[in-house]
Amino acid sequence: QVQLVESGGALVQAGGPLRLPCAASGIIFSIDTIGWFRQAPGQAREGVGCMDRSGGNTNYADSVKGRFTISKDNAKNTVYLQMNSLKPEDTAVYYCAADLQLVCDSVARRLGEFYTYWGQGTQVTVSS
Repeated sequence: QVQLVESGGALVQAGGPLRLPCAASGIIFSIDTIGWFRQAPGQAREGVGCMDRSGGNTNYADSVKGRFTISKDNAKNTVYLQMNSLKPEDTAVYYCAADLQLVCDSVARRLGEFYTYWGQGTQVTVSS
């Protein structure tokens, strides 16, 4: 089992940065891919990005490419979503997800159905 806990959600002004940690516990050594997703009210869930176990392979949605970066701190068992140049349309609940048998590619980045473990989500609100 893997447990994921997101934090760091906040109300921020457009153009500002925000970093969301996702703390993992359990059999974390077995995690193949971590993904970040978001869901705004009344909208479908959107895949933001993913990263593989090595950290060397990442994939991002076009809507966040160049603004968002996924990184990890192995010592802290934490994956981060660094969000820069935030826009009001980035407002959503953000979730991290993990799977033990998944390759990070454009399909895995988009489809949450491939992920077994999910955090509870954290709210990000960007004001204009």
